[in-house]
Amino acid sequence: MSKSFYITTPIYYPSGNFHIGHCYTTIIADAIARYKRLKGYDVYFQTGTDEHGQKIENKAKEAGITPKEYVDHIVSDTIHLWDTLHISYDKFFRTTDKIHVEAVQKIFTKLYEQGDIYKGEYKGLYCTPCESFWTPIQLVDGKCPDCNREVHEVSEEAYFLKLSKYQDRLVEYIESHPNFIQPESRKNEMIHNFIQPGLQDLCVSRTSFRWGIPVPFDEKHVVYVWVDALTNYITSLGYMGEDDSSFQKYWPADLQLVGKEIVRFHTIIWPIILMALGLELPKQVFGHGWLVINGEKISKSLGNYKDPREYIEKYGVDAVRYYVLREVSFGSDGAFSEEALITRTNADLANNLGNLVNRTLSMVHKYFDGKITNPNASEEIDVELTSMICNLSSIVDDKMESLHVNEAIEAIFEVLRRANKYIDETMPWVLAKDETKKDRLETVLYHLLESIRVSAVLLEAFMPDTSKEILRQLQIDDKSLSYQDTLCYQVGSPSPIFERIDKD
Repeated sequence: MSKSFYITTPIYYPSGNFHIGHCYTTIIADAIARYKRLKGYDVYFQTGTDEHGQKIENKAKEAGITPKEYVDHIVSDTIHLWDTLHISYDKFFRTTDKIHVEAVQKIFTKLYEQGDIYKGEYKGLYCTPCESFWTPIQLVDGKCPDCNREVHEVSEEAYFLKLSKYQDRLVEYIESHPNFIQPESRKNEMIHNFIQPGLQDLCVSRTSFRWGIPVPFDEKHVVYVWVDALTNYITSLGYMGEDDSSFQKYWPADLQLVGKEIVRFHTIIWPIILMALGLELPKQVFGHGWLVINGEKISKSLGNYKDPREYIEKYGVDAVRYYVLREVSFGSDGAFSEEALITRTNADLANNLGNLVNRTLSMVHKYFDGKITNPNASEEIDVELTSMICNLSSIVDDKMESLHVNEAIEAIFEVLRRANKYIDETMPWVLAKDETKKDRLETVLYHLLESIRVSAVLLEAFMPDTSKEILRQLQIDDKSLSYQDTLCYQVGSPSPIFERIDKD
């Protein structure tokens, strides 16, 4: 029986204005999910949309339509974008789904009845775009520390969640589970900036707007959008529903990927909700950095973005996926530019990967009519390449386990670069001129085919179309992750994998 692996991304607020930064978390999650499947895991990969809240109600009013009509259109576009990026999610979950609404109401009622939620009055500061409550000391220059917009004072009757009750228990859990919050810098930020100063009870209902999940025993209140959104990770699995078999199978989540701006929701509010419900906490919450342009976060307000589908249409989906996965050290901010995307595509995908596949298959057809086996005419010069192929899978596995995704990809491309160098060292075109060197030539080409095959199998996690096309040209079904010396290749005709891009 295969081991299960549950991975989530945050459910996205459907603003209708996508940029490449919005896609970053989901592309990373997809690569991890695909890799786990490649390794034999029973993967459950969830994403979706967070569809309630005051800002959506306001935007719907501006558009002259209902909130549900407003989000339905944008959700359709979200699904189209994920499909365009070849995101292999197992579940796309909406917070307007009936199963979620009913479960959230049951969760809210349970917490209220056991005394973890109580009624009071909220007076304080609120950022509508971020749906966040703030204390004066948390503001930066009097503005929201996340989006740098104005906050406004709110005063209304509300229900509160007793965060303060669970503060010591949360600290103890974080200290006893060092991998719960990663990277380390995010953990330190949560402890020093939010937990140690003292947790204040959280306002978990609103009365000033209606687009939300009604509190079942007090329907003038709607559930605070972050309580609504965070609980999707368990309600989607059937928690508090008629069939909770998926919850029993996959919870706790193995990995929850979030942007650094929402780490505090996922590592303070979310674990306290779970503690109050008597449930296990996720094994790890990883807060990654942002994609930035000229040192600034990609955002609509700055006008420094394009819809990701523009890049995909120009350069191809795998070029975009490769750039996002390879360019950024996961956990840190990373620079995005179209020029750098072109440079990476030309250097790594066209010159290195594409050139290797084309050269090798062309020589196999030219010298052996497309059919290659291994006569085992190996020499000392072969050892470095074949050793790298043999060790590649374990290196990639180590990098993926530690979420060094860019380093996992780099390890694959290091083998591809070595294979290109191996061609120059062994000079197959010279060997072909000597009939006595035919076995040696065949072995050289076999080693090259194996470097391509193993790399292509591993690349499926990162560039699925490219992997599929390479294996199609190799015309071989063997997807073992290590070097094999007894395969029989009958390769197809080579065709370009990536064309060089003219920057002009």
